[in-house]
Amino acid sequence: MTTTTMTDLQRLTDRAEIIDLVALLGACLDDGKFDEMADLLVEDATVRTAGGQAEGRSAVIAQATRTHPADQSFHHVITNVLVAVDGDLATARANLVVHVSVPADGPADPRAASPAPAPRAEIGDVYHFGLSRRPAGWRFSWIEIVPVWLSGILPPTPRPSAA
Repeated sequence: MTTTTMTDLQRLTDRAEIIDLVALLGACLDDGKFDEMADLLVEDATVRTAGGQAEGRSAVIAQATRTHPADQSFHHVITNVLVAVDGDLATARANLVVHVSVPADGPADPRAASPAPAPRAEIGDVYHFGLSRRPAGWRFSWIEIVPVWLSGILPPTPRPSAA
C-alpha cells in the first residue's frame, strides 16, 4: 500500500497550478486578452522571444500585444509540460506549436464545416519558464521562447513606433 503525504499532495497541486498557468498564457495570446496577462506575471517579469526582449509586466504585455496583432489569428498548442518545483520557485518546459492565420484570407474551403482560413505559417518553439509562488498563487517570473522550426511565411507584424 502506498501512503500519500501532504508533501506529495502539495507537489501535485503545485504542478497542476503551473500547468494551468501555462494553458492560461496560451489562451490569453489566442484570444487577444492581453490585459488578463497581468494576473499571470510578477511585476518584474521578463521575456525573451524572437519578437524581442522585455522587462517588467507592462513591457511584457506590450510585447505580446505587438507580436499578436488583432488582424491575425493565433492558435497556441502547448504540450509536454515538464515542471520542477523547489519550494517557492519552479521552472517549466513545454513544446509549443503556433498556427498563424489571417481572417481576411477567408475560409480555406467555403464548403468546410469550419469557415476558418488555413494558416499562413506554423511555428515550432520550446517554452522555458521561471515561476515564483506568490500569495495569489504561481506567477511567471521569466519566459523564454526558443525557436525550433518555421513552416510558411509569417504575416507582417507592425514595428514599434519610435517615441
